[in-house]
Amino acid sequence: MAKKSPRFSIDKIGMKKVGKGTLIAGIGAALVFLVENVGSIDFGEYSPFVVAIAAVLVNVARKFLLKY
Repeated sequence: MAKKSPRFSIDKIGMKKVGKGTLIAGIGAALVFLVENVGSIDFGEYSPFVVAIAAVLVNVARKFLLKY
């Protein structure tokens, strides 16, 4: 069984979990902002490249967050 930190205190593992949750929430908020605002930006002939790069970045972020 995992060792728990005393009541009203947070150990390093707890802080890491809080930090990871904050990071995930921040990325989610940024993605919502981008989805709502990128639609009005015209990338012209570079649109396929922007979409491909965005997909790769999202996949890298997902892999990084799930691995650690």
